[in-house]
Amino acid sequence: MGSNMAENHPVGFQWVVEARERGANVIHVDPRFTRTSAMATKWVGIRAGSDIAFLGGIVNYILEHELYFEEYVKHYTNAPVIINEDFKDTEDLDGFFSGWDPEQGKYDVDSWQYEGLEVHSAAGQREQGFQPTRGEQSGHGGHGGGLRHGEPPAEDETLQHARCVFQLLKKHYRRYTPEFVAETCGCSVEDFVEVARALAENSGRERTSAFCYAVGWTQHSVGVQYIRAAAIIQQLLGNMGRPGGGIVALRGHASIQGSTDIPTLYNILPGYLPMPHTESYGDVETYMQANTSPTGWWGHFDAYWVSLMKAYFGEHATADNEWMFARLPRIDDDNSVYWTTVQMLDGKVKGYLLAGENPAVGNTNSKAHRLALAKLDWLVVRDLVETESAAFWYDSPEVESGELKPEAIGTEVFFLPAASHVEKDGSFTNTQRLLQWHWQAVEPKGDCRSDLWFYFHLGRIIKQKLADSDHPRDTLVKALRWEYPTHSALQEPDAEAVLQEISGWAIETGKFHSGYPELKADGSTLCGCWIYCGVFKDGINQAARKKPHWEQNYVAPEWAWAWPANRRLLYNRASADPDGKPWSERKKYIWWDAEAGKWTGLDVPDFEETKPPSYVPADDAKAEEAIAGDHPFIMQADGRSWLFVPQGLEDGPLPTHYEPHESPFANPLYSQRANPARQQYDRPENRYNPSDGEPGANVFPYVATTYRLTEHHTAGGMTRTVPYLSELQPAMFCEVSPELAEEAGLVHGGWATIYTARSAIEARVLVTDRIPPVEVQGRKTHQVGLPYHWGTRGLTTGGSANDLSPIVLDPNVHIQEVKAFSVGIKPGRRPRGRRLPEFVEEMRKRAHVEPGT
Repeated sequence: MGSNMAENHPVGFQWVVEARERGANVIHVDPRFTRTSAMATKWVGIRAGSDIAFLGGIVNYILEHELYFEEYVKHYTNAPVIINEDFKDTEDLDGFFSGWDPEQGKYDVDSWQYEGLEVHSAAGQREQGFQPTRGEQSGHGGHGGGLRHGEPPAEDETLQHARCVFQLLKKHYRRYTPEFVAETCGCSVEDFVEVARALAENSGRERTSAFCYAVGWTQHSVGVQYIRAAAIIQQLLGNMGRPGGGIVALRGHASIQGSTDIPTLYNILPGYLPMPHTESYGDVETYMQANTSPTGWWGHFDAYWVSLMKAYFGEHATADNEWMFARLPRIDDDNSVYWTTVQMLDGKVKGYLLAGENPAVGNTNSKAHRLALAKLDWLVVRDLVETESAAFWYDSPEVESGELKPEAIGTEVFFLPAASHVEKDGSFTNTQRLLQWHWQAVEPKGDCRSDLWFYFHLGRIIKQKLADSDHPRDTLVKALRWEYPTHSALQEPDAEAVLQEISGWAIETGKFHSGYPELKADGSTLCGCWIYCGVFKDGINQAARKKPHWEQNYVAPEWAWAWPANRRLLYNRASADPDGKPWSERKKYIWWDAEAGKWTGLDVPDFEETKPPSYVPADDAKAEEAIAGDHPFIMQADGRSWLFVPQGLEDGPLPTHYEPHESPFANPLYSQRANPARQQYDRPENRYNPSDGEPGANVFPYVATTYRLTEHHTAGGMTRTVPYLSELQPAMFCEVSPELAEEAGLVHGGWATIYTARSAIEARVLVTDRIPPVEVQGRKTHQVGLPYHWGTRGLTTGGSANDLSPIVLDPNVHIQEVKAFSVGIKPGRRPRGRRLPEFVEEMRKRAHVEPGT
């Protein structure tokens, strides 16, 4: 478990506790001993930022002791596939993979490809088909864009070829020994081996193990690769697509999963369809070809995309005008929140709208965000209370220090009161991809309005204002379908009508779709999100079903609705063996019924219902018909899960231990210390602490990690304004060990100043054994725990932990590294007024922090 599930996902954690009471082994690996650790059967404390070393050690342990599920690995993963002869590993190139371009700071992934192919990734990545390599026609039997009947051209079923994925995996992780793990993570060899052995013993035909993770794994400069490392373990042990297995992404309050499915992200459209980019695709056909996989279910990209355009633009989107493609907005490489903040600091952004987000507390290096907000012409904040981001211009550490002067700030702030989830209808999609409908309990007070109300009426007014415009830029807005029924005196849009549009219907008959296979590329179907297609099947709100568990099987298919197709377990074809029989009677889930000629079981099969296990595709088969009957991973172009990722990741095909951007330690494996592809913004507002081996690193000798508390929620707007919750957690605090308290002169209950090259905050000291020092590379290191909920507003106020952390990002998803960075700590309250920036400047001088360091 790579998360504090008891603390941050307590409702879901009740099932973990029930499982433990029935004999399940619950292992918690975390820098802090938390409420989760207290309820686990085993806790292993490790250094924040060292998880890939720990997970890679488990991979090596499985391979060295031949504990992998051989039949699963050979048939269901890309272990047998041979990789391009030009590929070089980090083991060959001292921390780099082949293809690194130091000037661009990026990888060219050509050498990572399957031998004889250019292979492309799935889900929201551009250009995701399999293609023959450059200069080849259909060599290696490469029909269907390079894959002959869904099979890579070069494989070794014995797993012995030096360049097959299995051998590359062994080579990559061979130095991740138990001793390496202990020395890098700060745990004992015995604890590590106990975890690795427990996972292996609880996997195979008869048993499965699951990983749970949350932002403790994602908020790193190698966050995506943390989850990839867990995925490799689960593939080797045969735990993917099987009941009680897999990787559970703990998605938190109020539709976190939903906001990636129906995205609030800049780079994808609903259902993980890629946004068009500024580099020219020419016409829609080129865009389709670049994003359509010849094999697998991404072979129907055109149907998903055209159905979305029909949902957006209705009769205005036609084949003749290429479904409005030429008019669509474009993105370039990075339009993420941190890139935008840097643009604000440079005066290039005029206006900003914050809907339920509070970057002045919640985003890393929140001081830089407050300075950026002061450079805008206008700012709109929609929230339940006046947050720090709405009040930055008169109530912030920078106003107190004189770095911002209210009378000199030109930003015009509009505060628009929002309605909470109990004041509106709608659905949440969280952990398990489960759409659960909730109904309005009370009317919103005063001027408070739901997000749905705000965006619907904003769009309605804009459309009215542009109705007579003949400017080309207004074409898209004028063409939008924007008719939703409203109810109540507030004219609240009908949330179910929106869900119907997301689920979709046949345009001619108006019949609701039952699932995404019904979508067409000819403009005859409408669907707002292809993976949600069928949530209004038969004209019934499937997300609103609440059948109690005692009236159905344990998979509970009639409680709400899971995307896609109400399937509760993705890739569940893998729960049966290659012949379609359950791996074990005890774990049977989906199986092939030869008499009935179809897949059956406890869940909706994640496979074509009538495709037999013996099915072999024809050489010219396309889309799902090119996936063999014994390949469960139907969204991948080769029908297999990927131990080695040839395309789709910015920082490597295999997870590699890199140190956090700021670390008191060198990388024990390579002279390349941190992820070479990480995103950095070295500028006056975002100075970086020196790391091990650099002058001044001893000024920031400790590892800090941020976290959440049960009693407070994210940036605190919903909870620091509530008396009961403010009383339960009344003050910002820092957790330190008794040893660190003694070393730094800290007193339990007293004050501490925590500082970095960016800022300094104060916190009450909590001396506790729950965050023990760890022995790393032969020396003891201390860790500091920092909850991040506090700011200047509300009933309880305090220092913002994110004022301390740097803007340095994972290159795949642009998420910040706040779970591991370096700090200094000393007793007493932080300096006040002008003395605060002077103190930070003094720390910078001591640490030799200059631009470019």
